[in-house]
Amino acid sequence: MKVLSVITCVTLTLLLSGCFLLAPSAEKTNRKYLPKAPYDAIIVPGVPYDGKHWSETMRNRVQWSIYLYKKGVAKNVIYSGSAVYSEYEEAKVMALYAEALGIPKEHIFLDPRAEHSTENIYYSYRVAKKEGFQKIALATDPFQLNGMRKFIKKFELPVDLLPIVKDTLLKQDLTEPTIDPSSAKRANFVSIVERQSTWQRLRGTFGQHIRWKEEDLKTKHLRKKYGDRIEP
Repeated sequence: MKVLSVITCVTLTLLLSGCFLLAPSAEKTNRKYLPKAPYDAIIVPGVPYDGKHWSETMRNRVQWSIYLYKKGVAKNVIYSGSAVYSEYEEAKVMALYAEALGIPKEHIFLDPRAEHSTENIYYSYRVAKKEGFQKIALATDPFQLNGMRKFIKKFELPVDLLPIVKDTLLKQDLTEPTIDPSSAKRANFVSIVERQSTWQRLRGTFGQHIRWKEEDLKTKHLRKKYGDRIEP
């Protein structure tokens, strides 16, 4: 079983790498979707936090959201991510950084439920719908974003794409602000590594743990396939 898991993970990595190489560049994708701005909200997926400093990945995602907000591309930001690999809820940590960098609290929304990239998109989309947001975009690094194109297309989610443009990002002030992350700590935290096997986590990557709303399963085939995971 361990050998099978390794082979599956390697295969997945190769498939995702292939998708990335064949996908449009970040610049080209932004040229397609930026004319549709302003967006009511952008979705920013989380990344683990060590309790001391943001990682380069978190920095890039948060700073890109700051750039898009201050440029008027996005009116609101939805930060997404549960406490997955560390005791800190990723959405809350990113929100603390965003507020410290100038986004008013009333324009910051949270999805503290997602544990995988597909869940980042879907559960944040549900937050957006609840808030009455109509125009939504996913704003993250190109590798993650390109890996999610197929998921968005498969389920016909009305989510556009605004990948990070590195040259633009590097022109910003990327200094890490000081935050107090204590409010983002999850009580009684148990790491996903202890709760799920490698195979279960892989299934989660493909959206196999999502609890759907029936209205978002657009076809009879999808409603039948995911009928056992429809929430009331």
